[in-house]
Amino acid sequence: MNTPALPAEKKPSTPGLERLIAVLFFCSGVPALTYQLVWQRALFSIFGVNMESVTVVVTAFMLGLGIGSLAGGWVSKRSRLHLLLVFATIEALTGVFGVISLRLFASVGMLTLGLPLYMTASVTLALVLVPTLLMGATLPILVEFFASRSGSVGGTVGQLYFVNTLGASAACLIATLLLFPFLGMQGSIYVAVGINFALAGGALIAHVCMRGAWTEGSAVARVPTASTQRLAFLPTLGLAYLGGFVSLSYELYFFRTVSFASGSSASAFGLTLGAFLLGLAGGARIAGNYCRTELNPSTVRRLLSMLVGAALLAFLFLPMQAAVSWIGPQTVGFAILLIYVQSLLWGVILPILAELGIPPDSNVGLRTGQIYLANILGSASGAILTGFVAMNYLTLVQQSTVLLALALVCTCLLALALPFSRHGRFAIGGVSAVMVAVAAQIAGPLNSGSLDRILWKNAPQPHAHVVQVVENRSGIIAVDSNGVVYGNGVYDGRFSTDVVHDSNGIVRPFALSLYHPAPRKLLMVGLASGSWGQVLANNPNVESLTVVEINPGYQHLIAQRAEVKSLLSNPKVVLITDDGRRWLRQHPDRRFDAVIMNTTFHFRANATNLLSVEFLNQMRGHLLPGGTLFYNTTESARVQRTGCLVFPHGMRIGNHLLVSIDPISLNFARWREVLLRTSIDGRPVIDPSRAEDSKALDGLMALESGGQAYGPGYFEPCAAILARTATLASVTDDNMGTEWRYPLGLQ
Repeated sequence: MNTPALPAEKKPSTPGLERLIAVLFFCSGVPALTYQLVWQRALFSIFGVNMESVTVVVTAFMLGLGIGSLAGGWVSKRSRLHLLLVFATIEALTGVFGVISLRLFASVGMLTLGLPLYMTASVTLALVLVPTLLMGATLPILVEFFASRSGSVGGTVGQLYFVNTLGASAACLIATLLLFPFLGMQGSIYVAVGINFALAGGALIAHVCMRGAWTEGSAVARVPTASTQRLAFLPTLGLAYLGGFVSLSYELYFFRTVSFASGSSASAFGLTLGAFLLGLAGGARIAGNYCRTELNPSTVRRLLSMLVGAALLAFLFLPMQAAVSWIGPQTVGFAILLIYVQSLLWGVILPILAELGIPPDSNVGLRTGQIYLANILGSASGAILTGFVAMNYLTLVQQSTVLLALALVCTCLLALALPFSRHGRFAIGGVSAVMVAVAAQIAGPLNSGSLDRILWKNAPQPHAHVVQVVENRSGIIAVDSNGVVYGNGVYDGRFSTDVVHDSNGIVRPFALSLYHPAPRKLLMVGLASGSWGQVLANNPNVESLTVVEINPGYQHLIAQRAEVKSLLSNPKVVLITDDGRRWLRQHPDRRFDAVIMNTTFHFRANATNLLSVEFLNQMRGHLLPGGTLFYNTTESARVQRTGCLVFPHGMRIGNHLLVSIDPISLNFARWREVLLRTSIDGRPVIDPSRAEDSKALDGLMALESGGQAYGPGYFEPCAAILARTATLASVTDDNMGTEWRYPLGLQ
């Protein structure tokens, strides 16, 4: 490698001011990440939580940050004497937007119902453009100040990226453990706004108190000397783009795996993102320290080996997590540790590119903004191509191999751009090619049974093994040898419509005619195994069944199961792939005699969107006179209380809540008659000539007089529920129910 040129002349050091700015930049990372988490959640409730909406929201955030970095680079050339004033203005404006953000999102969401995807993307970008632009502008501005004094662009980028990303990582932990469980979305926004205004005030005071130090540090003109640049700027931009693409793809891959292992816990995203950001911060600090000294060939080889190590660790992430599955739920903690180490190794790349591609001249802030933009564009591309496309066609195992190849390509390109000897370049390329070839051969055997072990962890009881897996951009569906379905790591039903040998609570959809006299038009939110849909569609009184399911993978499974496959060809049935809440908002005029939701556990990520006061009030408008809503509360007392407060009439039936605007009466004679008339695929569900069937039917009818066929307390009126839950709060979009409180053991 060539001997590095002398750095540009350093300006007088102002350590007090520099430390202050570093502290301010650390603190600014806390509200920035808090806003991102809250706004993503708010936008998901408006536009839906399917992968299209997730991709649009994440991409919009990244593009806003990228555009902001360009703006920050432009400002850095014009505001060198007023950095703290610029910083204070950015924080204040961000706080002002934060105050009105949730109300603004809700208002705009009502005006954008039914827009095509590209228009939804444009609206989302417009909503978050101002605050993300402000957030993205700070890094180039601060690099301009620090690099002009240190002469080390990579060291400056590493230091600033470290402190800001460390603050963002801290925000993930704070939001997951404190803000979201106890304050909800609006309370979290107010905390972030308070930090913004405090930072703005602190920056203004510091500007006045340290004006002399600032002027002294800025009085020395730049001396045009030889550049420390080792990479041409255009290849640097290309590598920054590729590095961002790989980085975001890593994050999505890790999150999908941890989400499956945790059963789609809401905290999985915050913990994964927090560990990933913490690792990136540590990697940036390591690289920044290296960049402050001479980047000799030995140092560069060490940094390149860290990138190779990151690629290899990500490839081994899934089998390593499966290998420690015997320790039980703590598997997720081990995964978080692995994510931290992997991102620590990968986090060295951005400071390296800044050091090797940007000379410390008068354009340092502008060029930093351009590199940051390239990195952000790469991350946005990773969100689109990996999250929206690759995950729809590649399994987790295949993704791990592809990511290994991409990371090694990035490492090889960086090595090729540096003045290594031909032998050194050949060695790096050859080793990378061999690693990819070997990985492609061993990936399948290495990961065999990984999802099975992660799913069951150290379950003490014998269990059936996973025999079928469907992976797409909406999640991972696994089926075991007993026909039990697991959606994203949690029980999601069973392929069975047998009410005589009821192994999956199938009596609940059969009970439709118990509480509704003429259920002609039905809506079912959530398809899962299709067993409930099969029962409802074959009710002799039902004329139409509309099913809204977010994951199309269930249809693939249903088509292969004799118990339910006829559902897909039933002329009564219309299957729609969409987010249930979004579909209802887009079809405000659709009305139904009965709505059935056997969705998911109340504590899973985004479950509140189908359980909150806001959603239930929305659902009221979709019921015909006498219409009923029957939905799964999964034994959550708060969910039960919420339903009984929103609807004037209702009762609990097992773990489901039955509610209506109009009075409800249970008619067991009608139910018996309908059960005897119901058949599925030409076979009666109950044949009274069979003693076993007759006994099962008598057991169901005995529920009218308090029989114990399904355990004590199978029916409970809303009056009793409200008395039992008097101390509990309702579930709202803002407090997000128990999603964030459940891991803490709170209701």
